[in-house]
Amino acid sequence: MTRPAAKGGSRASADRLARLLNLVPYLLARPGIEIAEAAGDLGVTERQLREDLELLWVCGLPGYGPGDLIDMAFDGDRVTITYDAGIDRPLRLTPDEALALVVALRMLAETPGVANREAVERALAKIESAAGDLVGAPVAVRLPGDTERVRELSAAVERGRALRITYYTAARDETTERTIDPLRMLMVAGRAYVEAWCRRAEGVRLFRADRIDAVAELDEAAVVPPQARRHDLTDGVFRPSPDLPLITLRIGRGDRWITEYYPCERVEVDGDHWLVSLRVTDLGWARRFVLGLGPDVTVLAPVELAEQVRAQAAAALAAYATPAGAAPSADQAVGAVTQ
Repeated sequence: MTRPAAKGGSRASADRLARLLNLVPYLLARPGIEIAEAAGDLGVTERQLREDLELLWVCGLPGYGPGDLIDMAFDGDRVTITYDAGIDRPLRLTPDEALALVVALRMLAETPGVANREAVERALAKIESAAGDLVGAPVAVRLPGDTERVRELSAAVERGRALRITYYTAARDETTERTIDPLRMLMVAGRAYVEAWCRRAEGVRLFRADRIDAVAELDEAAVVPPQARRHDLTDGVFRPSPDLPLITLRIGRGDRWITEYYPCERVEVDGDHWLVSLRVTDLGWARRFVLGLGPDVTVLAPVELAEQVRAQAAAALAAYATPAGAAPSADQAVGAVTQ
């Protein structure tokens, strides 16, 4: 019985075949090249290259006799192809491969914050030139969040100008006017951000592009103080820390998505409900968050948050001014109460 190939074996064979097909035209263009230099260019070890050369010796045209097989000459540690058996050109991209590379490079070139965009554009130009008509079909690349506002901000950042923006801060549910000195544009989890020195806060801040309601480019260059430090966004924009408020909620089945969308410090099963603890930027944001979840959520801690939720729910009920005796209590309308 034939044993199945080891996992990854077929992939390794395919990689070696592609390497062998490109090896012959590579060596033809460099007669007498040192094996060590060739191995470095091709990204393999000298041992692997020698094994590839030994395999090439038994490859060639049908008939596989003298004059049919690939032949080469060795002079010490140098190698020269003396017969190529017709394999004198490197592999060409298929139409799908060429188009995929073009789309990927165009997307990379449009991504805010790319450090060396010129290198990307040079590589794109070379591939488009080599592929010719294969990529002649019109292709429009649009990134998530790639709006006119993002393009406007990117252009202003590249010009190195200070900006005056009108910005909505969701955590505090307020809109403020700010003057900022941009450092860079970023794309994190599909959202565009401007990282900038905020003169109002006197610190480096991240401003989400879709929350900038208005922007005006000033007639002055952006000046970033030497003490400004860029954010480490390896783990995302929001990084929970012990100094942030910790809230604990008792949630029903319909709100379990919270544990996948937000970083939670603790998740415990409590019958049909879950007990979830997570850090928040401030209690104002947490109050609006809880009120938006609906009646199957209970605030367990802190007490201050439960009282804020109860008070706002009561105020909302009072605004509707329903007949006496017919209005439900705040506790019935919103399940966010202290236990």
